[in-house]
Amino acid sequence: MTSKDLLFVPLGGTGEIGMNLNLYGYNDRWIMIDLGISFADDHLPGIEVIMPDPAFIVERRDKLQALFVTHAHEDHAGAVAHLWPQLRCPVYATPFTIAILRAKLKEAGLLDQVPLHEVPLGGQVTVGDFTVDYVSLTHSIPEPNALLITTPVGKIFHTGDWKLDPGPVIGEPTDELALRAIGQSGILAMICDSTNVFNKQGSGSETEVRDSLVDVVAGHKGRVIVTTFASNVARLDSIAAAAAANGRHICLLGRSLVRNVEIARSLGYLQDMPPVVAEEDAGYLPKDKVLYISTGCQGEPRAALSRIVAGQHRHVSISPGDVVVFSSKIIPGNDISIGRMINQLVKAGAEVITEKDAFIHVSGHPGQGDLEQMYDWIKPQVAVPVHGEARHLLKHAAFAREWGVPQVITAENGSVVRLAPGPAKIIEVVDTGRLALDGKVLVAADGLEIAERRRIMHHGYVGVAVAVDENGELVADPCVDLQGVPAKDADDLIDDILDAVEDAIERMSKADRRKDDRMSEALRVVVRRVARDATGKQPGPITKVHLLRVD
Repeated sequence: MTSKDLLFVPLGGTGEIGMNLNLYGYNDRWIMIDLGISFADDHLPGIEVIMPDPAFIVERRDKLQALFVTHAHEDHAGAVAHLWPQLRCPVYATPFTIAILRAKLKEAGLLDQVPLHEVPLGGQVTVGDFTVDYVSLTHSIPEPNALLITTPVGKIFHTGDWKLDPGPVIGEPTDELALRAIGQSGILAMICDSTNVFNKQGSGSETEVRDSLVDVVAGHKGRVIVTTFASNVARLDSIAAAAAANGRHICLLGRSLVRNVEIARSLGYLQDMPPVVAEEDAGYLPKDKVLYISTGCQGEPRAALSRIVAGQHRHVSISPGDVVVFSSKIIPGNDISIGRMINQLVKAGAEVITEKDAFIHVSGHPGQGDLEQMYDWIKPQVAVPVHGEARHLLKHAAFAREWGVPQVITAENGSVVRLAPGPAKIIEVVDTGRLALDGKVLVAADGLEIAERRRIMHHGYVGVAVAVDENGELVADPCVDLQGVPAKDADDLIDDILDAVEDAIERMSKADRRKDDRMSEALRVVVRRVARDATGKQPGPITKVHLLRVD
């Protein structure tokens, strides 16, 4: 890397869906595009949210000039409140995204610290050698933006999330003339969304989903619950319209849903949404007169729908005859938790409708029909697919080559892509990683804490407390604690462990008995061996020995 190289470095969201974090570097200065989260799976027990590790740019924090957020979806903006203290740079976004960020930062106690800069739709910001123009597109949330990044050595068109929707219910249709003008100005590289590349058609319109939802709700006389992403304001508008068309009042379930609707209304969106019934009052309405809109479409444990299914919601429960509509896509990796939830709903007597059963969801990302049009308008010299798993990126790369893009780079998280001068190429690979939000603490997703928790989950835990005098002689019977250890007879296993501990102490040399570390480790090995032999599980449960010296 040299100071005159124009660089693109993704640290998240390239080779995966979610956790977007992109860097552009020139003249020894950097800007960041998006800072998002993703949902954890069962591989990370006890973890709900993960995000990219920004260590590469944290080491260069004094050279990071700004963070530009393309839109307010969690996978693009959800990590700002968690990671900004490591970055401490100005943050730029359009009004709706700024409002969402303000709410998150206030909750995190950071609102007074973060320099937030509101950019008007179509606005322009210059920081150092980078001039960034916000370009309005269509997606599933208010104010989705591509970014036109102008540098001394070329222009980059960073699409963010987008689709071509001829009938958006929120915002204006894509401005074809503006995109053509951008392409005619000469674009060096397009960094483009790959999520829906396997769809051979365009992604379709939200207006068509709205019409279909009206019909789906009309076909049921019982209580209806529709779950979708809280940030999908366009879908919320469609669901509310379907409720109104069928004479139903709407009730919002989930704090993030209520917050996003309030923010959208304050900025002039959702003006036709009917009044919302409070959740403590909705239960008094006839079942055919209420429609609940709920968070939890991805099976998130703490979301409203999960609490309803678990019988932990104060005001809503599932009963026979209810209909639950999943108006969303099943994100890869969430299928197990969603499937588990669907089974619980069915057992409770509800009918479940997903995108496989009815036309109740349309993607907010470009299919091949949309990509063809965008490449035709922008005409980049270099294509870099992002925002997708490896299969999406490779398919997008092949598509770009077929469409005649001169250079196509298939990158992954950590790739240092030199866009100019000279031919585009990957010139280096930097370390990347993931951080997990464990309660209120950020930990390495591959760190010792999570590894131990995973081992405990699979193999169990044995704790032994041993009290000895200064010579290493037992002064009381040891105590044994078994957690999650499969044993035919727990009492027999405890007796075997106690016998093994006493025998091991007797066999130790006097010198080893006087050294805490040697004595603890020798006992740990013995206890683990006994537990492993008894359970047949390899490599055996996590074993801890607590040694106490008593005068």
